[in-house]
Amino acid sequence: MMPDEFLDKHEPEKVLVTGGGGFLGQAIVNRLVKRGDHVRSLARNFYPELEKMGVDQIQADISDSATVAAACKDRTIVYHVAAKPPPWGRYADYHQTNVIGTQNIIDRCLDQEPSRLIYTSSPSVVHNSQDIEGADESMPYPQKFSSHYAKTKAMAEQLVVKASGNKLKTIILRPHKIWGPGDNQILTRLVARAKKLKQIGDGKNLIDVTYIDDAADAHILAADKLKQHPDLSGNIYFISQGQPVLAWYMINEFLKAAGCRPVKKSVPFRVAWVTGALLELVYKILHLSKEPYITRFLAETVSQSNWFNIDAAKRDLGYAPKISIPEGLRRLREWLPKKI
Repeated sequence: MMPDEFLDKHEPEKVLVTGGGGFLGQAIVNRLVKRGDHVRSLARNFYPELEKMGVDQIQADISDSATVAAACKDRTIVYHVAAKPPPWGRYADYHQTNVIGTQNIIDRCLDQEPSRLIYTSSPSVVHNSQDIEGADESMPYPQKFSSHYAKTKAMAEQLVVKASGNKLKTIILRPHKIWGPGDNQILTRLVARAKKLKQIGDGKNLIDVTYIDDAADAHILAADKLKQHPDLSGNIYFISQGQPVLAWYMINEFLKAAGCRPVKKSVPFRVAWVTGALLELVYKILHLSKEPYITRFLAETVSQSNWFNIDAAKRDLGYAPKISIPEGLRRLREWLPKKI
């Protein structure tokens, strides 16, 4: 259901959503359409779901400057959601999409109509290969990144902050581990590996998660607050359900919802990390495009605590997660039988 605050006294806008056909992108588009905005999507593929909503679709890569210019034409705001996702791939591919693509969006916003930019980032940009417990937005980038995804998203963040000024107002959001009905990332990967999965570490690590509805709502809130309070421009906000949860509890709940058995066996973190390092080296030497079964980044993110303070988003954006983990899991179980 569309929150009332998104409908009250809203003047329809002309909006561009990059990656509008993706998991988060579609959730954002759906909210924008319901409140009367004219939405255009820039994505690589055509999506029948967007066509049903009456969304104007442009099929192209965001690294194509000319196409980005056409997509930004006559728009007042851009939600830049598109990105090359983790955990594996060539650095050049990550840089092309996450850095050059973001710079293209910024350049077109600066020389054309869009005056607000909401950029979807990730807590991965501050991942430092150690436990993170309750950190806020003052946490610095690590001296060394453990994945191309994290490095290029951090680079893109810095571009967005630098571009913030009189012409362009920006907000950066860092939603953590988005999940729920429609998920084609976390859930798909878990189900595909269900029979071979092993718990990494002692299973006591806490993580943040963000239900899809809350993640989408945070983006709309950010856009609306930025229009009302341009002094928020350049700010970065962590987004989550505000309730750290055991990582392997969530993993097993996802598997159970999909009709898979829970993970029973475990492997020490160091063994998984070293295995990941060796596989990464072999794949690079042999120029293999397929993703290794385990990487250092993956070993760290599923075995270390990783949760953040969302007080800034609550204070500045009025963000308040509405869907509890039990309710989210109920909705996921209800949706999954229709998709598997």
